[in-house]
Amino acid sequence: QVQLVESGGGLVQAGDSLRLSCAPSGSTFSKNAVGWFRQAPGKEREFVAAIAWNGGTLYGLPFVEGRFTISRDNAKNTVALQMSSLRPEDTAVYFCAQSRWDYGTTDSSQYEHWGQGTQVTVSS
Repeated sequence: QVQLVESGGGLVQAGDSLRLSCAPSGSTFSKNAVGWFRQAPGKEREFVAAIAWNGGTLYGLPFVEGRFTISRDNAKNTVALQMSSLRPEDTAVYFCAQSRWDYGTTDSSQYEHWGQGTQVTVSS
């Protein structure tokens, strides 16, 4: 069973930056795409970004607006989400997920393994 572990969440002020990281425990991402989703209280889970094995990226719009950057280090078997110019509306639990495929998609049903999530709270 693949377990994904997220880290890097926390409490920051508006305008600050955070870097989230995701790694599989006891396994590898292989050549699967990896995505980030987020879920705010009382809202549905929404797609943030995904990255394919070859580095191809897909971003959720419009809220990303160039503020978030997803990257992966295949040698270290990690995927990161660099977030800058954070806003209070970015407050959510951020989840890492491994796609069934080698390409990213906004459809959460195409992701078969999920982490427990890491809380990001942005104060105004």
